[in-house]
Amino acid sequence: MKKILPLLLFGLPGLTASADRPNIIFIMSDDHSMQTISAYGGLLKDFSATKNIDRLAKSGMMLTNAFCTNSISTPSRAAILTGRYAHKNGVYTLNDILNPQLPTSAKMLQSAGYATGIIGKWHLKSEPQGFDYYCVLPGQGVYENPRFKEKTSLKEHFEIDKGIEVNGYSTDIIGDKAVEWISKQDSTKPFMLMCHFKAPHRNWIPAERFRTLFEDCMIPEPHNLLDNYEGKGNYTDFIRMGLEHMKVSDVKQELPQNISRDELRKWAYQIYMKDYLRCVAGVDENVGKILDYLDKCNLTENTIVIYTSDQGFFMGEHGWFDKRLMYDQAIKMPFLIRYPKEIAANTVNNDFILNIDFAPTLLDFAEVFPEREMQGKSFRKILNQNQTSKDWRKSIYYRYWMNDDVAHHVPAHMGVRNNRYKLILFYKQSLGKTGTGISSSDFEWEFYDLINDPEEMTNLYYNPAYAKHIADLKRELLMLRAEYEDEDLDFPGISDMIVRNL
Repeated sequence: MKKILPLLLFGLPGLTASADRPNIIFIMSDDHSMQTISAYGGLLKDFSATKNIDRLAKSGMMLTNAFCTNSISTPSRAAILTGRYAHKNGVYTLNDILNPQLPTSAKMLQSAGYATGIIGKWHLKSEPQGFDYYCVLPGQGVYENPRFKEKTSLKEHFEIDKGIEVNGYSTDIIGDKAVEWISKQDSTKPFMLMCHFKAPHRNWIPAERFRTLFEDCMIPEPHNLLDNYEGKGNYTDFIRMGLEHMKVSDVKQELPQNISRDELRKWAYQIYMKDYLRCVAGVDENVGKILDYLDKCNLTENTIVIYTSDQGFFMGEHGWFDKRLMYDQAIKMPFLIRYPKEIAANTVNNDFILNIDFAPTLLDFAEVFPEREMQGKSFRKILNQNQTSKDWRKSIYYRYWMNDDVAHHVPAHMGVRNNRYKLILFYKQSLGKTGTGISSSDFEWEFYDLINDPEEMTNLYYNPAYAKHIADLKRELLMLRAEYEDEDLDFPGISDMIVRNL
């Protein structure tokens, strides 16, 4: 079938969707780690029995190397919609607004005849564009009795409208609204729904029915829970992502006094993980609700269902919670996809996928050409053949921009990862204020051998045995920055400094 050119770009009148094109349901949670999806088989698989999310793995494909390009919610969501890195879509941090004029996968699918909707978390500040219907949470939203901004009832300007309060629990309401929207669609045209859960985002308030789950259990600890960061950069002295930095609002009780850092970590870990997993249980239940509805209405065969998260999350590894850092727990995204017409059941793929690839892939399934400025690539062939094409990427480029972040104190950094090694370049906190006069003292490097050290415990940057591999990755970093046209507009001179450090 020939691909349909989007009306958005070419203004062709009267173009309608082909009846055999698939429906698309894109389910995304917030901060859901791979480690807590049982299909991935991690440490917590017996405690996070995500039986409904696992249904997608059993009847479709599970990706093990899907990465975000910037591990923070707003930039990742912008990258997913636009198919572009932050420096190309203008959304670098939590404070940035998605330009409503930018082309997105939603706009292009809508122009090509798809019915489009988004329900749940939006978190991009500007009014959702390209959607026939939206019902979204203001900002982060809340777990209990949340407010929703609905396209059909909005009376004020989107940015200042507070929305309408709905009684109930956020995850359940979003799941119900998703099923309701699907039930109203015209069977003669395909639809695309983005169903975005707030859970399991901080502050981890589970539904009432799950609040005693794991009450009498001890959640197993990652063996590096008490990491002391020996050999890592100085940034580990001032970041505030250790479990010992959790607040009363996180653990819902007063913090114990006069105990050691390690004792506080172990105490906070149990409370954190139980509430987090209880929130995940609610997400899984509502994923099942959507899948059951598709089965009941004979929509399963011709519907692509994706489950993912906007980024990964630390589950106590290195003693941390949250994300941001270019460690695999934070930058790896769960990604499970089912489409019986093309994707074989119970398959696993290990190719490097980026969140900027999601938009062109959805468009490919819909037989629509991607917008020419999209930097991602369709991985449809990988999904339906489970074979890597010869020209598919062998490494990924990552960049986190929120320097001097007030809450977590995570420095800006960039890096490159291939199937064996990872190189990370951190900036000094002061760089975000000065931006000029860069010298080698403004950088901290980390290098990891992921085969021998998959948990990224030992920084090998100063080990002479790895000098050649480090130089190779620096060249790869420069090459990827050029390929993606990252031009150092905020920190002039970084590329030159990398060259001088080869």
